[in-house]
Amino acid sequence: MEFLGYRRSDGRVGIRNHVLILPACACGSESCRVVASQVRGAVNIIFNTGCSDVAANTAMSQKVLTGFALNPNVYGVVIIGLGCETVPHRELREKIQALTDKPVASFGIQEEGGTLKTIEKAVRAARDMAAAASRQQRVPCDISELLMGIECGGSDATSGIASNPAVGELSDLLVDAGASTMMSETIEFIGGEHVLAKRGATPEIHNQIIQICKEYEEHLAGAGQNCRAGQPTPGNKAGGLSTLDEKSLGCIRKGGTRPVVEVVEQAARPTKKGAIIMDTAGYDISSVTSMVAGGCQAIVFTTGRGTPTGNAIVPVIKVTGNKLTYQRMEDNMDVDVSGIVDGTCTIKESGKQLFDEFLEVCNGKMTKAEAYGFSDIAVDHVCRFV
Repeated sequence: MEFLGYRRSDGRVGIRNHVLILPACACGSESCRVVASQVRGAVNIIFNTGCSDVAANTAMSQKVLTGFALNPNVYGVVIIGLGCETVPHRELREKIQALTDKPVASFGIQEEGGTLKTIEKAVRAARDMAAAASRQQRVPCDISELLMGIECGGSDATSGIASNPAVGELSDLLVDAGASTMMSETIEFIGGEHVLAKRGATPEIHNQIIQICKEYEEHLAGAGQNCRAGQPTPGNKAGGLSTLDEKSLGCIRKGGTRPVVEVVEQAARPTKKGAIIMDTAGYDISSVTSMVAGGCQAIVFTTGRGTPTGNAIVPVIKVTGNKLTYQRMEDNMDVDVSGIVDGTCTIKESGKQLFDEFLEVCNGKMTKAEAYGFSDIAVDHVCRFV
């Protein structure tokens, strides 16, 4: 099975052809926004960190920024730094250039003499990249080139019985066709990790799934916190979810049933094909951020209560099993699978519906969040003050 994608020189395939305007730190974010607004085909992110941080958090920020640049949906990158951030724009540029031959340019606001001079140079660089990107054509690519991220947020009682099982069916269809899928949010495995671990392709992977859940709880306990204090969220409870265990049992269904072939660290690029787990925090936007940094070309996002979230680099397909939510938030929801709840559609039928929608998005169809230009980014800090 094939789709039409943009073949990169490293062999990977993008489903979008963006020029990414990337801040090296929070102080470069607004300049990046202005540059992207001036160049058709450019997208930007707003970054909330990158300076005045401990070493582990700086390393995570660099891992995410580098992963964004390497995402196959990105044709080229223009970096804007301030000039006194922890990792200067030149160093970030060199990190990226050591890993790819994509066009990469960088500028420092202090060095260039202020915002306007920086924007002028960055716009010229982005314009040249956008012109070159426009000459690249979509070509037939095998479905095995795809890596789909799986996320949930604003869950309710319909998530575990409708939208998550439908996406689980989609995941199985993709894996069976040779593609890869990635599920994250470790905290939302807790209480159901023993069920998820049974899907481990090897005893080592089984044990890894148990271990990342154990380590997450221990990390919070070391800071005097209990993961069940924030999970389920108030919205989850209002939507009918009573405990973290109940939420987790519904959450893991969206990962399907195929063997888990690899467990990767947050924002890391997988090395295997098939069903994959990424060890991330229990916050949907930061988990999406990490999976995009890990190379996912698209995200399928289930929600019962509804969310407008989107990402600048990859399309986010919103799926709900709550008919009222779809009617109330049709401007944000892409797919309604509430037929599972009212008995007019099976999980298998809904999975096939999602499969067809996913391929359409890979072939160029815009999601609703993408059409709005939404971009939500959050970097989870590995070191926190409490």
